[in-house]
Amino acid sequence: MTSSTRVVQTSIALLAVGFAALMLIVIMTLRLGGRARATFDEVIAARDTRAAAAEARAAVQTAESSQRGYILTGNQIYLAPYGTAKATAQRELDLVKRLLAGDPDAQPALLRLTEVIAEKFGEMDSSIALKRDRRDAEALALIRSNRGKALMDQTNVFFSGITRTADERLTRGVDEQNENAERLRWTTIASGVLIVIVVAVVAGTVLRYTRDLAAAREEVAGLNRGLERRVEERTADLARANGEIQRFAHIVSHDLRAPLVSIVGFTGEMESSLGQLRTLLETPGGESCPEREAAAASWRALIGEDMPEAIGFIRSSARRMDGLIGGVLKLSREGKRVLHPERVAIAELVRASADAIRHQLSAAGGTLTLDAETPVLVIDRLSLEQVVANLLDNAVKYRSRERPLRIAVRASEIAGGRVLIEVADNGRGIEEADHERVFDLFARVGRQDQPGEGVGLAHVRTIVRNLGGKVSMSSAPGIGTTFRIELPMRPPAEAVA
Repeated sequence: MTSSTRVVQTSIALLAVGFAALMLIVIMTLRLGGRARATFDEVIAARDTRAAAAEARAAVQTAESSQRGYILTGNQIYLAPYGTAKATAQRELDLVKRLLAGDPDAQPALLRLTEVIAEKFGEMDSSIALKRDRRDAEALALIRSNRGKALMDQTNVFFSGITRTADERLTRGVDEQNENAERLRWTTIASGVLIVIVVAVVAGTVLRYTRDLAAAREEVAGLNRGLERRVEERTADLARANGEIQRFAHIVSHDLRAPLVSIVGFTGEMESSLGQLRTLLETPGGESCPEREAAAASWRALIGEDMPEAIGFIRSSARRMDGLIGGVLKLSREGKRVLHPERVAIAELVRASADAIRHQLSAAGGTLTLDAETPVLVIDRLSLEQVVANLLDNAVKYRSRERPLRIAVRASEIAGGRVLIEVADNGRGIEEADHERVFDLFARVGRQDQPGEGVGLAHVRTIVRNLGGKVSMSSAPGIGTTFRIELPMRPPAEAVA
């Protein structure tokens, strides 16, 4: 594990390198930014010079076109743009002079350009004045002297030179800007890569240092969550089991006491009858007497009626106790049985269970429909067979005599990796107040016209819980009953050996 001192020292050194790279970027940015600003100013000045020269040349040409149009036609309309063009040419020429004031090499050319433009406008003013004085021949002679053309050619040469020089300055400025940008780009890239490397190394060092601590914290948190969840589950299971044990103890003590009371009562009657028999036997033989005759009559009644009835009640009470004890042992064995999970197709299992009650269905004129196209479960086959068989048997046993029996079994996959199995019938139905009580041991509700000990549904609930599921029901008298069983796709790990 990396020591904290080493982590701190390494981090400080790497951060110093990163800070140096950052300062280099700042210095280069400031330096190249100053150069870029100066170059930008030069480029702007060159651009403005070029634009002003172009405007001045265009103004001179516009003035010349206006002058020649007037000379040739004599129409004053041609002179409309002349004054504006002359003023624009002078203004733009002055701007060119200001922009090139810092360039000593350009001053001689500017001086000569000023003279040529002044002479050009003087020549044009003269021809216009002659035309206005109706001295057309002299005006034409002045134009035909080609002096104006020569001055215009010189003007174009000077303006071309200024434009060319401005273009060169623009090109140099753009090239320099590109060079500055390229230097700044590579400096930024190099420093950025260095900073990224520094940050990556620092992050890796810190991550290596904190990985064990984070893993330990996560492991402890996971253990705590799992422990809390298991404690909650176990607490809920214990609370439920405690409640069931209390109900179970009450039911067992109540239901076992009733047969015992019957056995004790009839045993007392038999004891009393034996007393009467003893009196008869102890009465001296010989002639009959009223006492002996009364004892003999009582004995005959005892032998013929009372004792067989008492023995029958004792036997039926004993069978009742044996059935109750058998039900208790059945639930106890089910809770201890080790599950053996295997792949089970619900549809096949339901068909097999339905075949077992086929004759009962036929006798009741009933039908069974199946909709169980679900994924294969990994579950204890015997347990699931017992659950389905119990529910189907109950549906047949407690059918309504007023209509043909209809049983529907449905199975579908639900959220959480679980399967829902529904067994619905159109039988007698169960009162709402008895919906939860039907799952209690030895509990029987409704009309008691069918044999049973009240163990079946308690057995179903025990099995379903052992499989990690839960069972519920909905029912209404005269309509029917639907049992719903939710089971996991795989059994709980603690239930498997």
